[in-house]
Amino acid sequence: MPELPEVETTRRGIAPHLEGRRIERVVLRRGDLRWPIPAQITEQLPGQQITSVERRAKYLLLHTAVGSALAHLGMSGMLRVLPPDTALGKHDHYDFVLDSGRVLRFTDPRRFGCLLWQAPGSTHDLLGTLGPEPLSAAFDGERLWRLSRGRRSAVKVFIMDQAVVVGVGNIYASEALFAAGIDPRRAAGRVSRQRYQALAAAIKRILAHAIERGGTTLRDFLNPDGAPGYFEQELAVYGREGEPCRRCGGAVAMRVLGQRSTFFCQHCQR
Repeated sequence: MPELPEVETTRRGIAPHLEGRRIERVVLRRGDLRWPIPAQITEQLPGQQITSVERRAKYLLLHTAVGSALAHLGMSGMLRVLPPDTALGKHDHYDFVLDSGRVLRFTDPRRFGCLLWQAPGSTHDLLGTLGPEPLSAAFDGERLWRLSRGRRSAVKVFIMDQAVVVGVGNIYASEALFAAGIDPRRAAGRVSRQRYQALAAAIKRILAHAIERGGTTLRDFLNPDGAPGYFEQELAVYGREGEPCRRCGGAVAMRVLGQRSTFFCQHCQR
């Protein structure tokens, strides 16, 4: 599944082609994805100018004066800005036809993505309970320490809770915990304030670096220009079970936490 850096990479790729442009038509090739597509998408968006493209957690919002299209890539989705005569594929589910002559096209083989509507001045229910953005000033080690008190769940599960902080998905949670030297199996309530400060700093640093490098290449994800990301080559522990730890040389271990594969070094992480 595309994680926050992949979604931010998509936003940065499509925003220059969308902002200031007018949506002439919306072409839906099916009436639903993960959920039914609201009528406002076809009834209110045509004729509207896209004022900005925003990312909130793993959602993309295309803002207009009458409301916002809320998109999620799901597990295998991709948004690209293409020439209008680009041949249609089997899994091309919708187009926003722009006044530039190009189209914003959504492709999603698994159909776990979504296209929803957010009315002006409101916050969609999917966004209402989200925690702060990890790269914002609202997120820091003090927040992690305060919210973790009394929690028995594993610290990796804790930092992947979207109400605690958004966008720390499976890959980057493993990488940040390794960088901070924290065993992902440790109870969240048993991590000290000082170690949470180190963890928050690692989350910020690793996500920012991944965004700059174009995200992590996943099997189903390509950047809007068709080029894969490069951060995958630098992963310290994720996906490296049995390989030598880049820090101590011991074997990287894998355990399942919260139904997700978790990679860590049993020697370096305590």
